Amino acid sequence: MAVLDILYDKKVKCPVCEKDFTTKKVRLSKLRLVKQDADFMPYYDEENPIKYSIFVCPHCGYSATEDKYDSIAKRNKDVVLNEISLKWNKRDYGDKRTIEESIESYKLAIYIGQLLEYINIELGQLTLNLAWLYRLKGDEEQEMRFLRLTRKFFEEGYYKESLSGTNMDEMKLAYLIGEIHRRLGEKDKALKWLNSVISSHSLGSNLNIKNMAVEQWRLIKEE
Repeated sequence: MAVLDILYDKKVKCPVCEKDFTTKKVRLSKLRLVKQDADFMPYYDEENPIKYSIFVCPHCGYSATEDKYDSIAKRNKDVVLNEISLKWNKRDYGDKRTIEESIESYKLAIYIGQLLEYINIELGQLTLNLAWLYRLKGDEEQEMRFLRLTRKFFEEGYYKESLSGTNMDEMKLAYLIGEIHRRLGEKDKALKWLNSVISSHSLGSNLNIKNMAVEQWRLIKEE
């Protein structure tokens, strides 16, 4: 199936400058999941939806994930207008995106997320997705760089923030921190976090996450 059949246009009204634009999205019903890495990075037989997760206004530069795009407070609109829009060289990410364009869109969203003081978990999810894009590109150095950033954000979030309102629970977050430590070659820290998942007796414990933690723990021991 041609890529253009997989993609469709979504009309968006920017909540910052109030101008309309269109951005591509992926028809998930047309995709087949081929495999998934241990840190949940998905691979598809066609275009990867991760590349289109960030909406970028071509007029003012405001960038965020679809689920956060409209929920921007008035004071934060002013921050974007002053810190982004005044320096924005107009460019459009609304067509089929290359890996490089997708990477640029995430870097914009991360920069704006830091300006608007997103919680660590939200920033970590953005940097994890960016690490995945570099994995798709085959750039291991940059992938590791953003995995290190993700580890920092996730650990800060684990100890200091509520997970309520995020798509993360304590067990999944602990597992991801362990798996990222493993990918970074930090075996002792990886084992500590994975052990915390394996030994968890919390209500609603996710058996699938526990099983994944056991597998990654065994992998480290075998290495």
